[in-house]
Amino acid sequence: MKTKRPIRSLLFIMVVSIISLVLAMPKEIPIKFSAMGKTVSYTLQRPHLDLSRLRIPFKRDLEFKMGLDIRGGTRVVLEADMSKIAQADRETALESARNVISRRVDLFGVGESAVKTSRLGETYRIIAELPGVTNTQQAVQIIGSTAQLDFREEASSSAPLTPGTIDQLLGGHFVPTGLTGKDLKRATVQFSSETSEPVVNIEFNDEGKKKFAEITTRNIKKRVAIFLDEFPVSVPVVNEPIVNGSAVISGGFKVDDAKQLSIQLNAGALPVPITIVQQETVDASLGTEAVQKTAIAGLVGVGLVALFMVLYYGWKGLLADLALGVYALITIAIYKLVPVTLTLPGIAGLLLSIGMAVDSNILIFERMKEELRMGKPFDLAMTLGFGRAWDSIKDANVATLFTCFILFNPFEFEFLNRSGMVRGFALTLALGIFVSLFTGIVVTRTFLRLFLKENIEKTDIQKGARA
Repeated sequence: MKTKRPIRSLLFIMVVSIISLVLAMPKEIPIKFSAMGKTVSYTLQRPHLDLSRLRIPFKRDLEFKMGLDIRGGTRVVLEADMSKIAQADRETALESARNVISRRVDLFGVGESAVKTSRLGETYRIIAELPGVTNTQQAVQIIGSTAQLDFREEASSSAPLTPGTIDQLLGGHFVPTGLTGKDLKRATVQFSSETSEPVVNIEFNDEGKKKFAEITTRNIKKRVAIFLDEFPVSVPVVNEPIVNGSAVISGGFKVDDAKQLSIQLNAGALPVPITIVQQETVDASLGTEAVQKTAIAGLVGVGLVALFMVLYYGWKGLLADLALGVYALITIAIYKLVPVTLTLPGIAGLLLSIGMAVDSNILIFERMKEELRMGKPFDLAMTLGFGRAWDSIKDANVATLFTCFILFNPFEFEFLNRSGMVRGFALTLALGIFVSLFTGIVVTRTFLRLFLKENIEKTDIQKGARA
């Protein structure tokens, strides 16, 4: 029974390691070699993770998500005007605006984006980070436009529409009908069969369909204006009742303009007016250079730690290094599954957690040495070493996890940090600590039970005691 349990643990570790290796591997690995006069060329592709067939809404491309400071892109700071919002409703309005902007960013096709809220006193802001965005102006227009859509009907008869009557439209000839963007089901870009120009086709939900049918029925041979952000973008004449629940917005759009409008309408209108207070572009080359230097520093540091463990602890150190390899595979797999957006502070948190993982092994090995010096059998010394070292490991890691919780600030306390980069550091450090507890206690213990013999351990300790 004593032998079967470590073997079962080893099999579990092997399964977890293999799965983590598949998840952590690059998208493509070219394989090319020659044998017996034949050349074999093959590209090993990493599978995608899609559980939709099992009716589980979980899909990942298993690519690393790079933050703005690494990949480069655009950072936009928006300020919300809460002057017309009740004090009790301002937090809700700010979060609603954040959700709308987040949907717009997703529809725009920006991957690895981050949209956060920030409040300082009576200043309410939304911070959008868009890695990899090159068309900054278009992204800002999509994020910053309020996109408040509503349909209006003529209040009274008026002259035929000309360019000179736009001011009259804004002056009150059209009145709201109650049909707004909230009644919208979807908006798509199409091309007019008459002019071949891009238009935006909109479809209403069931409630909007009823409203639109009533509006067009009572306004035959009259104009119904489509207003976007208080400006008439299209003022068509109703020739017959429209009961199919769809309409077309035309206005001499370019393809990009039509796409932008459809994105705004699909994402919904912002509940509060917003203004752009800051816009900055981060150069990708700066992030790439920093990542390269950080990666080199990290590899050198890990290599030195691994070498120290082998030189000082011998076979135990080698097994600890193997456990560290398992730690690295599991951590990378978790980063891709969550997914965790990697930033420079996040990478720093990862490297720090590696050091803490090794620290756990050192505490365990030193406790084992003490027990063996007192003449206890190897199995008992290992059990006592792990048990007594666990108190120190637990206290140290719990204290660090409390610090990570404070830095991450999940409840958005105003008196605590709200910086995305600091949160990235806290998240990667916390994940690393949880994984290191598993590898330090389970993986290292299993390796010691299976691969180290009692007499070898005693010989090592006796030599160490004489030295």
